[in-house]
Amino acid sequence: MNLNFYGMRAIFKFEMARTRRTLMQSIIAPVISTSLYFVVFGSAIGSRISEMEGVSYGAFIVPGLIMLSLLTQSISNASFGIYFPKFSGTIYELLSAPLSPLEIIISYVGAAATKSIILGLIILITATFFVNIKIDHPIWMLTYLLLTSVTFSLIGFIIGIWADGFEKLQVVPLLIITPLTFLGGSFYSISVLPPFWQKVALLNPVVYLISGFRWSFYSIEDVNLWVSLGMTLSFLAVSVAAVIWIFKTGYRLKK
Repeated sequence: MNLNFYGMRAIFKFEMARTRRTLMQSIIAPVISTSLYFVVFGSAIGSRISEMEGVSYGAFIVPGLIMLSLLTQSISNASFGIYFPKFSGTIYELLSAPLSPLEIIISYVGAAATKSIILGLIILITATFFVNIKIDHPIWMLTYLLLTSVTFSLIGFIIGIWADGFEKLQVVPLLIITPLTFLGGSFYSISVLPPFWQKVALLNPVVYLISGFRWSFYSIEDVNLWVSLGMTLSFLAVSVAAVIWIFKTGYRLKK
């Protein structure tokens, strides 16, 4: 199958250019927020909790903080990217362009995932100014960055198509993703929870993402690595299936 790389590149470059136009919102604000988390959790709480799972508390929360920004920004970037053509009415030009659904998805999701990965790496570099970080498995770390960014960019793409107002773009990130991330072991290991709540925590899909990502840093895990990877790939597969269904049925693409 021949892909229309010119059309894909045009959409990709446009979406990446939007990041430069909204630099404060896209990059600077998340980095400042993460720095504040380090001050509050790393310094205040870290002074009372010196270590967790054999790692200094400040370093322990780094993967969780990166994942928190990665999930929210992936969804935000992708949802806004596809929602604006719907809002402005240019979605009809996009759908009538010589671009297949696959090419449209790759362009928007690829741009959103790229921005999220860049942000995640910037936050990682920022974290080194606060704590000493080691990455035991850098290839796994990059793999989880890529898988998570693509998966949640797909989810954001779905939200952008589903939403019929700007307020709905924020519903899922604020009311679902952020709470799940906070409760998914971003700032603690679920092993410190009572047995009953450990079982409840395993119902939270974000636990598997954070556990696998943290393992790539410190070789410690709340859930078996292969289980985490399997769950991550499952989320990706479900997201891909949902997007395929949307384009096959035309669900809200022209509304």
